[in-house]
Amino acid sequence: MTFHYNSKYWEDKNEYNIHGGETWFDSEETKLPTYWNTSFSKVCLGMEIGQEIKFIVINKHAKSLYSLIADGEYHAISLGRNTWKTLIGSQASLQQHCNKEGFNVVSTYDSNSKARIGILGNQQDHCKTCDSRIGFGTGGDHDDSNTCGNEATRSSDNGDKHIKAMGYILVQ
Repeated sequence: MTFHYNSKYWEDKNEYNIHGGETWFDSEETKLPTYWNTSFSKVCLGMEIGQEIKFIVINKHAKSLYSLIADGEYHAISLGRNTWKTLIGSQASLQQHCNKEGFNVVSTYDSNSKARIGILGNQQDHCKTCDSRIGFGTGGDHDDSNTCGNEATRSSDNGDKHIKAMGYILVQ
């Protein structure tokens, strides 16, 4: 749970396991100085489930990931729910409503779904009590320990899911 939504690593400028950044796509968690000192125009997000890694790209200009995430403020993007679901593949599931996506995406109620980078879904036509998510740095109901991947319950479009993934966040 190193990179849970509530982890201080999202809000500080401290490295984590810097040598893990030398091993490329594996299960070594790492946070490199590039998090706070690299400007970019694209974010490449990857999720590894089993032996397969799937990627999506966000076109977004920023001074750094730190500048988008550390303050906890919501920064909207619009990839669409189907794009987010491609990270998971055919097993992906989200509730039909809300579809709030971006950086620091949270439900109104703190115990519900949230993501540092991702999308939330709800069975009701609001974002107060979201029970589904796909994202990175996640937390909340129904499996708070799932910090990267897909959580979906309560009338999700492809059934209840609890899919954990290894996440990769790259900038260009």
